[in-house]
Amino acid sequence: MQFLPFAMILAIFYFLILAPMKKRQKKVEEFQGSLKVGDKVVTTSGIYGQITRVNDKTVQLQIADKVRIEVARSSVGGYQGQDPVVPESGNA
Repeated sequence: MQFLPFAMILAIFYFLILAPMKKRQKKVEEFQGSLKVGDKVVTTSGIYGQITRVNDKTVQLQIADKVRIEVARSSVGGYQGQDPVVPESGNA
């Protein structure tokens, strides 16, 4: 009986914190795995661009005429004009 309150606290912790985090992480991984050439995206640092090349761990963004940068897939936060998929560091 002494362990029942402790088990209840662990169950509440799991359902309120760990389960939503796992669900959000899965959503982020699916988004980053589905990036393709032509997508208009915004990075977590606020750079807007269009994907011109996709590699295993990086994507190339065209941010202006004749200006392309290579960024990590994990730094792509979402599509332009939509809510970010990757949470900002202050909210995580």
